[in-house]
Amino acid sequence: MTATGASEGVGARGAPVDGPWWWARRRSAVLDVFLAAASAVECAWEGTNFAHEAQVPGLLGIMLGLLAGPVLLVRRRWPVVVVLASIAVMPAEMGGLLSVVGLYTLAASDVPRRITALLAGMTVAGTLVTTFLSLREDVAAQQEFHPPMWFVPLIALAVGLVLTAPPVLWGLYIAARRRLVESLRERADGLERELSLLADRAEERAEWARNEERTRIAREMHDVVAHRVSLMVVHAAALQAVALKDPEKASKNAGLVGDMGRQALTELREMLGVLRTAEGAAGRGAAASGAPERLAAVASQAGAKATVQARASEPSVDGASSALAGGSGSGVAASPGPEAGDADSEGPCLSELADLVGQSRAAGMVVELMVDGSAEEGFAEERASAVAGRRYAARVERTVYRVVQEALTNVHKHAPGARARVRLAHRDGELAVQVENGPCDGGAADAGLPSGGNGLVGMRERVTALGGVFVSGPTEAGGFRVSAVLPAARPATG
Repeated sequence: MTATGASEGVGARGAPVDGPWWWARRRSAVLDVFLAAASAVECAWEGTNFAHEAQVPGLLGIMLGLLAGPVLLVRRRWPVVVVLASIAVMPAEMGGLLSVVGLYTLAASDVPRRITALLAGMTVAGTLVTTFLSLREDVAAQQEFHPPMWFVPLIALAVGLVLTAPPVLWGLYIAARRRLVESLRERADGLERELSLLADRAEERAEWARNEERTRIAREMHDVVAHRVSLMVVHAAALQAVALKDPEKASKNAGLVGDMGRQALTELREMLGVLRTAEGAAGRGAAASGAPERLAAVASQAGAKATVQARASEPSVDGASSALAGGSGSGVAASPGPEAGDADSEGPCLSELADLVGQSRAAGMVVELMVDGSAEEGFAEERASAVAGRRYAARVERTVYRVVQEALTNVHKHAPGARARVRLAHRDGELAVQVENGPCDGGAADAGLPSGGNGLVGMRERVTALGGVFVSGPTEAGGFRVSAVLPAARPATG
């Protein structure tokens, strides 16, 4: 809407123009045509009276009325023009409908309010003057009627206000109501857009959460199952090498392979059971976000049960098996107890590192375990004290355990026959672990273990998720080193 009242590309109600010419709807065009025809008839009729009083040809008055009345056709496009036309024909005492409809349209349009007030004032003044002159002539024509001096001005003022104020006030009300409806519609549209954006973001967050859950579950399954399967392959390779030379040792290795396989199957069944339970709870509307955390606890419990069963079914072992029993005997013996069960309920802990190292020794690897620079005997005391309760938060101890587990698995895969050293250091406010192996022994048989390339990635993800630092790379001696430093968060109490 321009300053002259011209609407550009929109109808009177702000709707897009899709009707004929400037009308938004066909019924609006029909209404305006009807009003214009009625106004033309009125102005033509009043034009004949004006021509008679002015003593001019009647045809001239009719032509003037037919020119002024149809101006209502453009009231939605140019409301200012309609009001000016009504003011122009006021001296001829015609255009009542033209004035009322024009003032309403002007007040209801988007024309600046100062222009509306100016034109409304001009209309009041014109009506006042016209009515005053007409009434004075009528009063002067009646000899017996002598009203007070204030009578004619008061009546003229009342007529001017009655013919001007109602259409202007009604138009202002309609305009305010229209703006309110438009603002509410815009607000509703804005809320709908915001809800759509929130829904899209929620879907993105849900997809991100699903991907995170898949990654965590895959990492748990890789860490828990791949280690035992790798040990199975190592024992199977040793079995193949001594099958003909030493049948007794081959039989013992076959038993170890069977034990490792049963343990791996037990852990896998437990983890799949957790996943099925979580999926069922999610299908019923329950939250299943704790499933990955439960995987570690289930894997630890399953590993402890499988180890106990393997020890109970194994009457005697050779030197390698004795090393396994010596390295993890105390840990296994304590696992069935209530204290160990409480620790295992939150996943592997530091007290199980000796069992983990013992399993690699049983597979023929030479592994040295040190804590705070002490020998492994010093670690036994710490392990005994850790059975009664965790020294650090469950996530910290579980991460250290998984780092050591995956590092030893990589030694089995990529450096058969190499010596390995596991170091655990307790520092102020942090816990450090390092697994380093020497160069591969050329005389050792390669078990041909496959590598998916996810081991180092999984270790780094675990450590960085807790705010720690992870470093890995080859050593100058031709081996490989994995180091991790984690914030030493204490376990929750109470």
